[in-house]
Amino acid sequence: MRKNLTASIIAAAALTVTLTACEGGSAASSDKPQATGTSTAPTPVATTKAPDADTKPAALPDMTGKGLQSAQDQAQAAGFYNLHSHDALGRGRMQALDRNWKVCGQTPTAGEHPTDIKIDFATVKLEETCPSKDQGSNKPQAGTTMPDFTGKSIKVARQSLDTSTSLTVTDASPQGRMVLMESNWQVCTQEPAAGTKLDGQPVTLTAVKFEESC
Repeated sequence: MRKNLTASIIAAAALTVTLTACEGGSAASSDKPQATGTSTAPTPVATTKAPDADTKPAALPDMTGKGLQSAQDQAQAAGFYNLHSHDALGRGRMQALDRNWKVCGQTPTAGEHPTDIKIDFATVKLEETCPSKDQGSNKPQAGTTMPDFTGKSIKVARQSLDTSTSLTVTDASPQGRMVLMESNWQVCTQEPAAGTKLDGQPVTLTAVKFEESC
């Protein structure tokens, strides 16, 4: 009798353990997504990129006659930051101190423009007169042909020639001065002549200061 009771208790306990295990396995499997052939990842939502603020149009003022520093400040206040300047007299001088230069013209002209556009101011020093035509917007490029450097600054001539060119510059006046600040000297004569094919030959220039006559 005791054996049968013991066997019944053991059987009942085993049945309880089995049912508990089955229920636990069923609960665990219900928490997991069912495996299918399609991905359950969410579909990305299409977004539209907002336009770049730098490309929005704005009104560019007319800076002609203003000091270069004031022109730059006003351009930035209007939303334009891609600012450049050059020597309108074609001498290749740098605008090292903006307050010492004034604006003769600008590219582009005043009006509505994208704010990321390049603004280029043609300038001269405060004590100088603006030329009737911007002489510094297009620098001569030697390439394979000798340009006409007459009246151009030695600095511009040097920048136009290939860096490998042997260049000799002498004072055209009897004084025989050394040409130190090349942007202050203008070309009087050149060898080879304008239009000559350049193929590595040396270049010789004579020059005087801009306030002097050749």
